[in-house]
Amino acid sequence: MAHLPSTASHAAAQGRPHPASTPADSAVDKLMFRKLMPLLIIAYVISFLDRTNIALAKTHLSVDLGISAAAYGLGAGLFFLSYALLEVPSNLIMHRVGARFWITRIMVTWGLLSAGMAFVQGEMSFYVMLVLLGAAEAGLFPGVMLYLTYWFGREQRARATGYFLTGVCVANILSGPLGGALLQMDGVLGWRGWQWLFVIEGLPAVLFAWVVWKKLPDGPATAPWLSARQAEAVTARLAAEAQDAGPANHDLRACMRDGQVWLAIAVYFCHQIAIYTVIFFLPGIIGTWGSLSSLQIGLLTSVPWLAAAVGAAWLPRYATTPRRGRALLCTGLLVMAAGLMLAAVSGPVLGLLGFCLTALMFFVVQSIVFLFPSSRMRGAGMASGLALINTCGLVGGFVGPSTMGLIEQSTGSTHDGLVVMAVLLVLAAGLALGLRQGGEART
Repeated sequence: MAHLPSTASHAAAQGRPHPASTPADSAVDKLMFRKLMPLLIIAYVISFLDRTNIALAKTHLSVDLGISAAAYGLGAGLFFLSYALLEVPSNLIMHRVGARFWITRIMVTWGLLSAGMAFVQGEMSFYVMLVLLGAAEAGLFPGVMLYLTYWFGREQRARATGYFLTGVCVANILSGPLGGALLQMDGVLGWRGWQWLFVIEGLPAVLFAWVVWKKLPDGPATAPWLSARQAEAVTARLAAEAQDAGPANHDLRACMRDGQVWLAIAVYFCHQIAIYTVIFFLPGIIGTWGSLSSLQIGLLTSVPWLAAAVGAAWLPRYATTPRRGRALLCTGLLVMAAGLMLAAVSGPVLGLLGFCLTALMFFVVQSIVFLFPSSRMRGAGMASGLALINTCGLVGGFVGPSTMGLIEQSTGSTHDGLVVMAVLLVLAAGLALGLRQGGEART
């Protein structure tokens, strides 16, 4: 295992950047971005198309199948519950069998089940299918977070994660207009519009799984587009960075004893409550702003995701040191809170602006928060630890939509729910001040 110069350790402790990468390192980084990120981004786009179509179908499921707001919120929550419970086992399996096989498996199963949502007949089958869909998709996000640690060091990892998360933005930009158009296929071949929505948006996952199987390498050593020397250089660079970070957790029990891991979980939990509440309820909120068609609602729903794409592609690259990462993380959480408060108290125009402010920082926060715990873990500990963080965080994906559904049903409005989410984000910003990366001095 290679050693970094002592000056690098001192720089890390002070929160300054490591010495600049060599031109050869930069060229390899660019090559890895070019070869890996399009595959991962497209996979995540398809994943979120399948996830957001449930939000677009909410009103239609209520009319056709009698699924209430509370039942809808519970169903959305159950998706995340099964998703969360299987994250750690999924990541440990991926660590053993390789990313190529496991991500392919995930895509095939979730694609088939997403298409199967077209055959839901009531609340119970709605619950069952969402539980199965969550179980099928479990492990994709933490698996990619783990996968990126095989390729990119800290300085490039936040940028890579930001690019990956643009997939969510692209999916939500596309899902509104596309979903709105598919919903207008009502009556074609005797099917309802929401049935066409689930089938047409579910099957591409199965088709793209073949591309992932053929093109995604398990790691630098198996990448056909890297020379042996380049692969060794990438591995040595990551090993040196890991040594510079100091002692690390190598198993799940050690991760669970690290207070920093639980601090990251708390921050991520609050973030996920907010983000998935917006994902599942934004189309419905926009639908209350006037007599809008499904296509118009879809187009307006896509606007905040344009802001999210800008944030994800532009801002995470500045998180090159622990200090900068922490500042950007706290700022992002506070901007999200301010946006939700604005949306809660304003009319349609300012409300949409508020959702845009919140969305701008969605994936800036998400790409940075994982940098802190990942710097404190290695091997199977990293696989299980990252999955644990995502598992606990995604409980927020259950709590947020479920709570919002109950609030909407009891009050007839989403105002109070948005205020609660904003308060939680302010709390998360305070907690984020305590996050530290491995090897970073506690000041």
